[in-house]
Amino acid sequence: MNISEQLHKNKISYTTSGGELVIWCPYCQKTDVTGSHLLTFHINPETGNGQCQMCLKRCEFENLAEKLKIRIRRPRPEPGVTPEIKPEPTRPPVDTSQFKPLTSQELISILGLTIKKDEENKLITFLCELSAFTEGSQFNISFNAPSSTGKSYIPTEIARLFPEEDVIEIGYCSPTAFFHDVGEYRKDKGGYLVDLSRKILIFLDQPHTQLLERLRPLLSHDRKEIRLKITDKTQKFGLKTKTVLLRGYPSVIFCTAGLKIDEQEATRFLLLSPETNQEKIREAIHERIKKEADNDSYKAWLNQNPERELLKDRILAVKQADIQEIKIGSPEKIEKRFFSKNKMLKPRHSRDIGRLISIIKSFALLNLWFREKGQDGTTVIANDNDIDEAFKIWEIISESQELNLPPYIFNLYREVILSAWNEKNNNRSEGFQEITGDLGISRQEISQKHYQVYGRFIADWQLRQQIIPMLETAGLVSQEADPSDKRKILIYPTTQLNISESQNNSESEGGVKIEP
Repeated sequence: MNISEQLHKNKISYTTSGGELVIWCPYCQKTDVTGSHLLTFHINPETGNGQCQMCLKRCEFENLAEKLKIRIRRPRPEPGVTPEIKPEPTRPPVDTSQFKPLTSQELISILGLTIKKDEENKLITFLCELSAFTEGSQFNISFNAPSSTGKSYIPTEIARLFPEEDVIEIGYCSPTAFFHDVGEYRKDKGGYLVDLSRKILIFLDQPHTQLLERLRPLLSHDRKEIRLKITDKTQKFGLKTKTVLLRGYPSVIFCTAGLKIDEQEATRFLLLSPETNQEKIREAIHERIKKEADNDSYKAWLNQNPERELLKDRILAVKQADIQEIKIGSPEKIEKRFFSKNKMLKPRHSRDIGRLISIIKSFALLNLWFREKGQDGTTVIANDNDIDEAFKIWEIISESQELNLPPYIFNLYREVILSAWNEKNNNRSEGFQEITGDLGISRQEISQKHYQVYGRFIADWQLRQQIIPMLETAGLVSQEADPSDKRKILIYPTTQLNISESQNNSESEGGVKIEP
């Protein structure tokens, strides 16, 4: 897309500065003393991405065009002519003799050069992005946590290790813009082909809800190719129906500061949250100072690290291997360990076991040169080591997944709500406790405890509209009116708080019980 041509055709005044196109900003709309718009929004003429130098608003050209209320004029393909698809860059085959078996701890150490702490998060994120190079074993991740906790940093920093052509990073995107920008019009398909197979798709901010709804069948791997019907508004014909053929599967990572999750999305993603403890923040600040003090030296230091460069070669070699199928060598071991942990089965377990198997297959893919292969050479067989490594991770994250809660909210429940409730109820005399019963805690008490634990306040609206309703849906808390003042609402942890952390949080009713 020629950005300057689009601006010219839509009569948007612009100038050039430092190789960038500069227009007035439709977001802050700064003017001079005469009332004329100041040219403050700088646009990269190649990518279309831009930022205002006054209000610092960032966006892609599709979103900017929508804000400017201009129509993006795309060249119509000639009848019977298929647009030329840009070929991927060719690279020489990687010498695989330099590789040795790589354990999860060694991988965490390499990723730790730029990502401090968050051991499980960065390991799972790496495996998620690596799973893109499988035929159908990709899985999806959703990072949910407050702003400035490093949600988008983890996936984007790991994505730097992967070939650039395989990574698609998107900020905000409207439903139709996604299909137009990512897709190509194909006459032979009778519509737009959006080929996301073996791609890493990272949403840096919460995508449009309609876009998520249209991607749901792809996220749950219902079919390899899905035909969608969308409506598009044209200047000449008004609303017009278009056909989009969506081809998968990608590895999708979704980052959002919104803590409330639709159940249909929650069951399609692994829910993760970056750590927010003091030690992690301290190390992150130290690393940021080191990087910003001399960025060139920092990049040179990274590029000279032999283990990091070897990991890049390893990823490229995995892609070049073009593995079509990954089989499990001992499926009975997975079944036995999974059922031993989950005595009461729930519908979401059918998807959880799929994610667990995808993690196992990703470990096998990471060490494919040291795994048994099929006769065709494109099939890898996962061994017991891969199963053990995957279960180590799963045992750490499974409790919050079981409850459909991001780890941030689950940790807040244990460290703040449960702790505040115990402090209020455990220091009373036995006789007084029998008379009054259990005492609930107010939102104000939760906010005060949150400040004691994390050193920052939590917004009351976020507690009221997002966090407590999710905990209530998960069955961890209940809300009741204060007996002494019916205008106040008190929060009570439910009977699940008596369950040991070593046990699995299962529903007291429903599900299918597994007989020993």
